[in-house]
Amino acid sequence: MKQTPIHLFIDFEFTMPENRNYPKNFFPEIIEAGIVVVEKDKIIDQYSNYICPKAFPMLTSRCKSFLNISQKDVQGGACFTELIAVLNSYCAHERGTVVTWGNMDMKVLKNNCKYHGIPFPLPCKHVDLSMEYKKFFGDQNQTGLWKAVQEYGKEGTGKHHRALDDALTTYNIFRLVEKDKSYLERPEPTTIGDRIDLSKIMNKYAL
Repeated sequence: MKQTPIHLFIDFEFTMPENRNYPKNFFPEIIEAGIVVVEKDKIIDQYSNYICPKAFPMLTSRCKSFLNISQKDVQGGACFTELIAVLNSYCAHERGTVVTWGNMDMKVLKNNCKYHGIPFPLPCKHVDLSMEYKKFFGDQNQTGLWKAVQEYGKEGTGKHHRALDDALTTYNIFRLVEKDKSYLERPEPTTIGDRIDLSKIMNKYAL
């Protein structure tokens, strides 16, 4: 039996170096995950959790200030393997499409999987909605997530740079863009004039 397709709207927040003098081997680690699972245009599941970093467990002052995430938050969060278990539970490789705003989320996830020696859990179609948005509106530069939703005359969900709120905002923009696409692709209804050559009828009665 064929499974119903789903969309996974994903947003991750990452660790940040303090400055350019940070260790050269530094790499971003996921410290907060937000996932919104949509089936037939309905949200069927949500996931939100802090993730405890392993390679560089101490958050920098810049990271804590920018994301408003404390050391206590991540130390009490889930381990990376738990996040992977959640992602695997959706069976996205069989029926899923992943949607993110930008390409960093999947890049960091792949790199973190490599570090932990874990197979990448999302070998499925990936849509970078920021690029779709850019192409659709003919923008020269990529637009930020919350600026994009404001350009639609809407407001983002919750707080910017909170993973689940950003995932929900990504889902809302996706719906708006898809609605506009379907509107533009919808053929205009034909008129009677399109179906009948009125010139022949007028010539007939003009005689």
